[in-house]
Amino acid sequence: MPVLVITGTGTEVGKTVTTAAVAAAAVAAGRSVAVLKAAQTGVRPDERGDADEVARLAGAVTTAELARYPEPLAPATAARRAGMTPVRPQDVAEAAGKLAAEHDLVLVEGAGGLLVRFDEAGGTLADAAQLLRAPVLVVATAGLGTLNTTELTARELRARDVELLGVVIGGWPDSPDLAMRCNITDLPDVAAAPLLGALPMGAGALPPADFRAAAPAWLAPRLNGTWDAEAFRGREAAPDRA
Repeated sequence: MPVLVITGTGTEVGKTVTTAAVAAAAVAAGRSVAVLKAAQTGVRPDERGDADEVARLAGAVTTAELARYPEPLAPATAARRAGMTPVRPQDVAEAAGKLAAEHDLVLVEGAGGLLVRFDEAGGTLADAAQLLRAPVLVVATAGLGTLNTTELTARELRARDVELLGVVIGGWPDSPDLAMRCNITDLPDVAAAPLLGALPMGAGALPPADFRAAAPAWLAPRLNGTWDAEAFRGREAAPDRA
């Protein structure tokens, strides 16, 4: 798995912090890691972007960003409004391929969800994953509504014959409600893929050293971690009603 594409079921689902956790766990396992942000929107040239945040939290990783657009919009829309060149799936695939030649693992972080458009031709992160023949990790929310968005994302990946590596919950609260606890069981079913981790809510606010030390415990062995899905389910899931 030299390249792993990371997408979310939407915006603000914890995708960047999850990318940082995956990177930190891989670095802790002795792997060299590069993080590629396909398109950064809503950030000025002098501001820190998502790739910078991943590096701050994860530590010794190589970062790259293909394009940055000032308005917080879909990349295609933001590029058009700014009069800038859009990112195309082929650009993402080529950049990831070059990084993969020099690193053990390349994490490609998308913008928003799987089908957010990069360019005027309708190119998406899903197209880039197809070109790379890379598996995709889906970051989902914990609460009500996540089953629908997760299943839609999983169905699109299957329709494109792209491997769905698994699902990570981008933010797990200290006091989960009934829907959240039920979703632990239901998310792997609707995705037809394993649950590979759950990050605690607010993980990105931890001091970097604490984040790096804790990250492997949030992720399953497939992601260089120690997290146990069955143990988590047994501790957090809602009991079946008689």
